[in-house]
Amino acid sequence: MRPPFRAVATLAAVAALVTGCGSGDDWSRPHPKPSAIGTLGPGFVDPSAPPAPEATVTPRPGSWTGVHPSKGYRVVLLTAGDDSPTKALVTAVRDWAEEEDVDLKTVTADPHDPVTSITKALGMAPDLIVSAGNDLIDPLALVAPSHLSQQILVVGAELAEPTHNVTSVDWSGASFRGEGLGASSTYDPTSFTGERCAAAIRAGVAAVLNDLTGIVVWLDQL
Repeated sequence: MRPPFRAVATLAAVAALVTGCGSGDDWSRPHPKPSAIGTLGPGFVDPSAPPAPEATVTPRPGSWTGVHPSKGYRVVLLTAGDDSPTKALVTAVRDWAEEEDVDLKTVTADPHDPVTSITKALGMAPDLIVSAGNDLIDPLALVAPSHLSQQILVVGAELAEPTHNVTSVDWSGASFRGEGLGASSTYDPTSFTGERCAAAIRAGVAAVLNDLTGIVVWLDQL
């Protein structure tokens, strides 16, 4: 005997809900290439003289606020450490993702095997990996050159010799480049204010979305 219409409708509704919940979290499905919504304001860079690889640019404060990621932007937050600067960066990234309706997943690095954690993030094939935590710098310097198709944004630190797929955002007090390497400023945990960390993720993403990659974005004017 055929089931009543109401029962069929209920089962169909349940199936639709289950499918809908799963589809939004399924990164195995193709999606449009991300793009920048909005434009960079005057003073981010000189359009007539784009920055060279590994160059440092000092954008005018707020020149990045008009840029937003397109719908469905997939981001992996790769984080290591529980110190206050890292926590401030993680909070800023999560707040930004919520405000911009970004599809965000988090990978917390194994302190004993960070390379495996980085490989996990790479295997998720996001549009962007955002790295937060000084403990990730040396492992990223080792792994990133072998994955040139993956865009990586480092906030609050930088790679000493970044490849074209690695962009960094830092400032005086946040220029760690790896163990045994000199930095352009003395490390200062108090420089990781909420305002500066929020600006770092927005300025960095604005640079990546505008193909200004492989550079250091310096936010010392905040």
